[in-house]
Amino acid sequence: MRGTTLLALLALVLLYLVSGALVFQALEQPNEQQAQRGLGEVREKFLRANPCVSVQDLGLFIKEVADALGGGANPDINSTSHSNYSAWDLGSAFFFSGTIITTIGYGNAALRTDAGRLFCIFYALMGIPLFGILLAGVGDRLGSSLRRGIGHIEAIFLKWQVPKELVRILSAVLFLLIGCLLFVLTPTFVFCYMEGWSKLEAIYFVVVTLTTVGFGDYVAGASPNQNSAAYQPLVWFWILFGLAYFASVLTTIGNWLRVVSRRTRAEMGGFTAQAASWTGTVTARVTQRGGPIVPPPPEKERPLLPAPPGSAQPAGRPPSPALPEKAEAPSPPTASALDYPSENLAFIDESSDTQSERGCALPRAPRGRRRPPNANRKPPRPRGPGRPRNKNVPV
Repeated sequence: MRGTTLLALLALVLLYLVSGALVFQALEQPNEQQAQRGLGEVREKFLRANPCVSVQDLGLFIKEVADALGGGANPDINSTSHSNYSAWDLGSAFFFSGTIITTIGYGNAALRTDAGRLFCIFYALMGIPLFGILLAGVGDRLGSSLRRGIGHIEAIFLKWQVPKELVRILSAVLFLLIGCLLFVLTPTFVFCYMEGWSKLEAIYFVVVTLTTVGFGDYVAGASPNQNSAAYQPLVWFWILFGLAYFASVLTTIGNWLRVVSRRTRAEMGGFTAQAASWTGTVTARVTQRGGPIVPPPPEKERPLLPAPPGSAQPAGRPPSPALPEKAEAPSPPTASALDYPSENLAFIDESSDTQSERGCALPRAPRGRRRPPNANRKPPRPRGPGRPRNKNVPV
């Protein structure tokens, strides 16, 4: 990638980031300020209701509660109905390990021990490449299966005499629709039913998860009401296939962009070659002619043709005139000067001796007229007694 292109891309990304920052600030900052004012009002109300509690003690209590919530504690498990709840049971720990190797990292559960953090470092370094290999294989198989199914639909369209370009567009649209139906819309309704979320919250979680952003404000299976140990592992398998599908879509888009770029380069190379050929042709014509194009002479001024080789003519007598040739139709003006290279080279080789003797150029055929290969050429003019005579011309 060129330096200018890289700088332009960097400027575009920075502009995109600044615009996003401005939009998020305008949308979220008022809500944050309102929440902060609400917390202050609740604190003042609690202090007025409990005058025995000092402001310092209440501040320390709130800080400890916030730390406990950040460590994975849930205030809803104090009741007897959730006494056996743990954020680190086998299903939840499996889901947490999956968020590490998928690089989602929701953040709702965090490691608090030094041994756990040290193990997480090596676990991520080994698990992320392993999951990348698995994701590539699953995405390849999944994309092949979907394309094979869409291929049968394409065959039906082709039997109906649908144009190929339209069939390709329809197949791409079907590929996107089937994937969105399987990995976006269906999980949205499942999470609405299982988690009690609204449709906006559910589709927000789906998109944030499959794009590996993973804010952690909504996490499937994090509620204490979910008692099934297999729920979060099933969610992880959905993440696997959803990421594989999106990887297949991105691969398809990348291949399409490479094909388009290759075709564009080929077409531009063809245009460049044609332009260079046209420029060379025009330059060669101007150089060879040395001036503007001269129209063909009238028939009465055309050069005389020589007599047949078998009949001798007396010296000093000009050859008898012959019937003029029938002029051929002029070739298109775009024809190259080297369209017939063998003919041009033969003409140069045949007339080189005569040009060196006479010291002037031979008359050339007008532009657009091709000389027949076996046509007799104009003989040299009679020479004086002191000059050598051309041996090929009969006397």
